[in-house]
Amino acid sequence: MPELPEVETTRRGVAPHVVGRVIAAVKVRERRLRWPVPRAVDKLAGSKVTGLSRRAKYLLLEVGSGHVIIHLGMSGSLRLVEEETQWRKHDHVAFTLDSGKELRLHDPRRFGCVLYCKGDPDKHRLICKLGPEPLSEDFNADYLYGKAKGRSVAIKQLIMNANVVVGVGNIYASEALFLSGIHPTRAAGKVAKHRFANLVKAIRDVLDQSIRMGGTTLRDFLHEDGNPGYFKQSLRVYDREGEECIQCNSTVRRIVQANRSSFYCPGCQR
Repeated sequence: MPELPEVETTRRGVAPHVVGRVIAAVKVRERRLRWPVPRAVDKLAGSKVTGLSRRAKYLLLEVGSGHVIIHLGMSGSLRLVEEETQWRKHDHVAFTLDSGKELRLHDPRRFGCVLYCKGDPDKHRLICKLGPEPLSEDFNADYLYGKAKGRSVAIKQLIMNANVVVGVGNIYASEALFLSGIHPTRAAGKVAKHRFANLVKAIRDVLDQSIRMGGTTLRDFLHEDGNPGYFKQSLRVYDREGEECIQCNSTVRRIVQANRSSFYCPGCQR
């Protein structure tokens, strides 16, 4: 699934080509995504794109007095192509720009979405209850400690909870916990207060590194330009079961938590 770094990488790659452009036409070939594409999206032809931002894993295309909310689903991607480029089987929605390029959503599993929100997108039902951005000042050690205090849930599940902090997917949670030396199954309320500063820093460092390196490619996610990300080459524990830890002589192990694989080093993480 495209995670926060992949979505942010897409936003940075697409934004220069769409912001300031006018939508010449909207083409919807398939409305049956996770939620039906509303007719309001079709009516955006003639509107100017004034911004492209990101909230969690949602891309927010600012158009007129509202926003198009785009989610890439499990395996989707957003690409810029020439208008005459042949549509692929799972290209579902396209915004034709006055530059002659099209912004196309490709979503084989149709778990993504293209919705329209008039007014403030932060009040939309999909966004209003989300936690802070992990790279923002609102996400800090005191905040995370407060969310963990008294909780018996595993620390890995806590930092993957989008109501606590957005964008810390399974890969990045495993990597951040390794960097901070915290075992993924430790109860959140049992993590010492002073360790949260290291965990917050590790989450930020892992996400920032992944964004700089272009995201993580594990299945079929590709950049808006069709090139894969390279962060996978820098993974320290994720998907390295049975291999030697890069910091000690221990062997990386894998366990299952909430139906997701967790990778950790028994020597480095307590």
